[in-house]
Amino acid sequence: MIPGAFEYHRPGSVDEVVALLTKHGDEGRVVAGGHSLIPMMKLRLAVPTHLIDLGSVADLKNIKAAGSAIEIGAMTTQHDLIASDLLAEACPILREVALTIADPQVRYCGTVGGNVANGDPGNDMPAVMQCLDASFVLKGPGGKRQVAAREFYEAAYFTARKDDEILTSISIPTPAFGHGYAYEKLKRKVGDYAIAAAAVVLTMDGGTCKSAAVALTNVGDTPIYAEAAGQALVGTAVDEAAIAKASAAAKAAAKPAADMRGPQEYKSHAAGVMVGRAIKRALARAKR
Repeated sequence: MIPGAFEYHRPGSVDEVVALLTKHGDEGRVVAGGHSLIPMMKLRLAVPTHLIDLGSVADLKNIKAAGSAIEIGAMTTQHDLIASDLLAEACPILREVALTIADPQVRYCGTVGGNVANGDPGNDMPAVMQCLDASFVLKGPGGKRQVAAREFYEAAYFTARKDDEILTSISIPTPAFGHGYAYEKLKRKVGDYAIAAAAVVLTMDGGTCKSAAVALTNVGDTPIYAEAAGQALVGTAVDEAAIAKASAAAKAAAKPAADMRGPQEYKSHAAGVMVGRAIKRALARAKR
C-alpha cells in the first residue's frame, strides 16, 4: 500500500502544467483532489514517476456565467458547486448531484475536473455533463480545444484527452429557464458509488415535452448518453406510457458488468427504474 517513487511538482500556472506534461509524457500525471489517483498509486495500478499537483493553479478554480454558457474551472470542488448561488439558480442539477458524492470531507477536496477527466465509469458527474450537453476545454502544447462530453469517453479510464493535455474547464450551455431536472442514484449506502443512476433534464411547452436528455451512470464501461430514452419523451405529455417507453430505452442502452453490486440483469433493471423516477421528478419541477 505504498506508492512507487515519484518526483513531485507544484506548478503555478496552466502553461507550466502543460510544459511538464510535454516534457515527461505518459510518465507524468496530474493530481487534483487525489481521490482516484492516490489509491491507484498505493495499489501500484498507477505508477507515475512525475506527480504534478494542480493545487496552486488559481486560474482553474471558478464558476462564472460566460455569455449563454456556464463555465466551471477544473479545480472547482464539489463543495463549491453546492455553495454556488449561480448554479442554484441556473443549473441546480449540479448541486443535487454533488450532494450524492461521498461525504463532506471528500466534497471539500474532490474536484469537478478530476471527477470528469479520469474516465471512471462510477463517477457521477460525467453522465450529468452528457445530459447537459457540456464541453470539456483541454489545453496542450498546440493550444486549446473543446471536446463534447458525449464524445469524450472511449472506455473505462480511457478518454479523448491526450497525455500532454490538461482539462482546464467545463462549458455548459445554460439550461432553459423553467427546465425540469433530476438525478436518481441507487446505492448500497450513503456515499457509495451507484449501482445505477440516471440524470434527466427536460423542458415543457404547455403540456408537451419540447426537449429531453437522459444519461446513465455506472451501467457500462463509460457513462451512457441514452439518446433514445430522451427522444421517447419529446412531443409527448410525459405520461405513464411515454415514461415506460423511455425507461425501456434506457434499460436497453445499459451494458453493465456483473460485480459485487449485483448481476447484469439487476443493474439494467435498476437503470430503467432510476430513469422513470428521474423523469417524474424532473417533470414535477418543470415550468409549463
